[in-house]
Amino acid sequence: MNTSPNTQSLLNSARRHRLGDLLWRSAARSPKKTAIVYGGLRQTFSELDEVVNRTANSLADRGVRKGDHIALLSHNNHAFVVIRFALARLGAVMVPINFMLNASEVAYILDNAEASGLIVEDALAATADAAIAEARLELKLKGAIREKSQTTPSGWECVQDWMEHRNATAPDVEVGDDEPVQMLYTSGTESRPKGALLSARCLYSHYTSCIVDGEMSSDDIEVHSLPLYHCAQLDCFLTPDLYLGATSIVLPAPEAGSLLRTIQAERVTKLFCPPTVWIALLRHPDFGKTDLSSLKKGYYGASIMPVEVIKELSARLPGIRLFNFYGQTEMSPVATILKPEDQMRKLGSAGRPAINVETCVVDDEDRPVPVGVIGEIVHRGPHVTLGYWKNPEKTAEAFRNGWFHSGDLGVMDEEGYLSVVDRKKDMIKTGGENVASREVEEMIFTHASVSEVAVFGVPHPRWIEAVMAVVVPRPGHSVSAEEVLQFCRERMAGYKAPKLVEVIEALPKNASGKILKRELRERFSDRGNGLGA
Repeated sequence: MNTSPNTQSLLNSARRHRLGDLLWRSAARSPKKTAIVYGGLRQTFSELDEVVNRTANSLADRGVRKGDHIALLSHNNHAFVVIRFALARLGAVMVPINFMLNASEVAYILDNAEASGLIVEDALAATADAAIAEARLELKLKGAIREKSQTTPSGWECVQDWMEHRNATAPDVEVGDDEPVQMLYTSGTESRPKGALLSARCLYSHYTSCIVDGEMSSDDIEVHSLPLYHCAQLDCFLTPDLYLGATSIVLPAPEAGSLLRTIQAERVTKLFCPPTVWIALLRHPDFGKTDLSSLKKGYYGASIMPVEVIKELSARLPGIRLFNFYGQTEMSPVATILKPEDQMRKLGSAGRPAINVETCVVDDEDRPVPVGVIGEIVHRGPHVTLGYWKNPEKTAEAFRNGWFHSGDLGVMDEEGYLSVVDRKKDMIKTGGENVASREVEEMIFTHASVSEVAVFGVPHPRWIEAVMAVVVPRPGHSVSAEEVLQFCRERMAGYKAPKLVEVIEALPKNASGKILKRELRERFSDRGNGLGA
């Protein structure tokens, strides 16, 4: 079809579906409904939409343009949500950064992302200043979110002042469906993080999958406590809620006591937690004393949920419908979903592909493997990232033969349900045998005194790797290394049972709740040397 440039521009405007549009559409449908709650602040959809417009116009006055990469370094707060949509309305690319990173790690991302601006929470301003200096950047935009202080850090502008811009009309910026609007850096639990680019097409396709397969609705009241810099809380839950017109309660952190109080006080109906946070809730002394009857839907993901914890959740919250969301950053992030009716029937499964995803399990030559055979999990569909920023080699490697290669090992059953066996890099090779760390972890989780466990391989002069387990006891319980060793020897093949066990108070985790096995491998790397042959 041949159209003039002017007509094409009009067509693009009429068909637009920008990321920033979802909020104002919800505001048009439900202007007086509560959109967001943060501390003492309660804002309707109309009020939130207006403050986003004012902030976007402030950013435009400061030179932010379509395609600019603007980094955001902050804990969860109201301003985070506002900035996210203000940038989207200008067609700028938001680059959220993990607030647990040190200055050198932040500097790497700022430099790699070619950020032209940075917005930081005041408590993190010193880290940001050090990172800017180390990266030797000249930023055109530096904004500080005042959360802890009444004064704005030196050299920064106050973000809350931007929200009071005189112009409350929406910026009119044309953004194509597959132009980048978000760049999320992979967690880097094993290597240097890579920037995965996402477009509105990626995200809207993903939101549809979450909403349809996750049974989400405009009647939901959800608490968001996991970090918004991470795609799980941001793009599986917060943004779909705003898209639907549901109510979102933002908490600065996933502290178990605060979560329980909020669920009771706000009559929360929907909650996402990674397994580590669900475990913390179950172990909290107030769990059994808190009215959680409003909670109808619970979601888990980010890492594998132990089967014993699923059983306990189902028993202690019998009215809740549980969903497992499995995926990775490059999938926006959901790829497969295990629904409530399958939780007990398919214990430990990651479910079936989401409505907008196709999933397959392949061998090392990318050929589909038969049912019941372990292979690498691959996906395709509109959720998938546009590729890695400034990294054509890794992009080509990840997308060989037209599928996104997840790096996870899995197996499909005869009904098309996927089970994740392990990360490829977490498969332990010991004495010529492969041991899936997850299988050993699941066994140790059945011990009555174990709260958390991580299993990994440590170097061994003869076996190449020895299986090691690091265990955290349940509150009020004690467990010895020898007790765990004997427990496993009685229940597993000898080559699978750990040769080493360490009991510690807490496992190292990133802010999204993932256990950092890399740190454990480094910490205990010499333990295998003392083992006999």
